[in-house]
Amino acid sequence: PWVKSVSIRKLYPSTLEVVIVEREPFALWQRAGPVSRLDREGRVIGPYDDPRFSGLPLVVGEGADRRATEIIDLLDQTPAVRSRVRASILVAERRWTLKLSDGVDVKLPETDAGAALATLARLDREHGLLNRDVAALDFRLADRVTVRLTEAAAQRRNETIRVRAPNAAGQPAARPAAATAAPAAPARPAVATPPERPGRTT
Repeated sequence: PWVKSVSIRKLYPSTLEVVIVEREPFALWQRAGPVSRLDREGRVIGPYDDPRFSGLPLVVGEGADRRATEIIDLLDQTPAVRSRVRASILVAERRWTLKLSDGVDVKLPETDAGAALATLARLDREHGLLNRDVAALDFRLADRVTVRLTEAAAQRRNETIRVRAPNAAGQPAARPAAATAAPAAPARPAVATPPERPGRTT
């Protein structure tokens, strides 16, 4: 599978010249567990068994081998996004979901994925979108981007909304009061000592 082409030429009087062109690994492809090496045409060269190829882009899913060039070439146009991509997953052989190195899912549309990637790169450049507490970004609708927050970020947002929401009297809800300890019994007189230096808050 490593051999792409072979040419043989006879050189007179008694020499044969053999030229072998090898297939070059272009991407890694995972389907149902095993990982294989692909050339640019999507042909399997062999199993992924050499760490020298760990830097190749990874595509996942049925049919991803035949469309690896498509998504890799698109990512090459947005280097800031590509540097964050851990794997490109082909969903139902129709569209791509990018799995980023920090676990964020980027759902690309079935058509015009390049425009979605350009929008993602712009939003990240202008607003630092990929550095925020997001779990998924959905670009499947042409007129909007849907953002799903991480669980922790969603809880913080809900708490902020609850605090700001007006109560029945039309006033903002009061923030929870800090717990107040019961008055302590008078302490026995003690010998005065110098105040301690502030310690590190834990």
